[in-house]
Amino acid sequence: MIKKEKIAILIPAYNEEKQIKKVIKGCLAYKLDIIVIDDGSPDKTGNIVKALQKKVKNQITLIQHLINKGKGEALKNGFSYAVKKGYQGVITLDADGQHKTKEIKDFLNYLKKEKVDLIIGNRLNNTQNMPFVRLATNVITSKIISLLAGQKIDDVQSGFRFISHQLLKNVELKTKNFDTEPEIILKASWAGYTIRNIPITTIYHQQFVSQVNPLTDTIKFFKLVGKSIAWKGQLKSKKINE
Repeated sequence: MIKKEKIAILIPAYNEEKQIKKVIKGCLAYKLDIIVIDDGSPDKTGNIVKALQKKVKNQITLIQHLINKGKGEALKNGFSYAVKKGYQGVITLDADGQHKTKEIKDFLNYLKKEKVDLIIGNRLNNTQNMPFVRLATNVITSKIISLLAGQKIDDVQSGFRFISHQLLKNVELKTKNFDTEPEIILKASWAGYTIRNIPITTIYHQQFVSQVNPLTDTIKFFKLVGKSIAWKGQLKSKKINE
């Protein structure tokens, strides 16, 4: 069982000046350290986080990229920081208000009951507010990744997750954008890490603006599928050589 105080909340953010304050305030209620990765936002995202830092001593860490590098790079930078600081795991959630901070407690409660390396929030049990294109994409990609992973993953695109220290430390990630989240699932599955799904709420508020590009990110996903075959082959060769 992982102690609550050894977990950090990790929030990658890009151009989220309208929602980031509300998201962070919701997270502060848990008395956990918060790591925000501002991925080169040209808006006021970084300034808003800095203003909140002044009000809460030592609870918020802000890491800023000078240029936009992609969600995957933001996550990897945050993961490296969390490992270096000795956190036993991180809870990731998006900065756009799409995830209910009240549901962080569901991840923490699960960790009290079971030792697990990756918990993924599943939006697909409650899809009434999800745009049809997003729903169809999530269903199709989840089926493909589940097949490749060898186990059922309900919502592979969900950014609301718990990831353990061991997984963060030992799994090497190569992608840079929205394909990083499926990559984590594949490599965690192949390496034998414990993965669980828990239900979360689907939120698409009026101000929601997706950073996902349906065309380019779909292309990147299928490139990921192709690369994953090579990764799995490399993993098998490594085990044989060991």
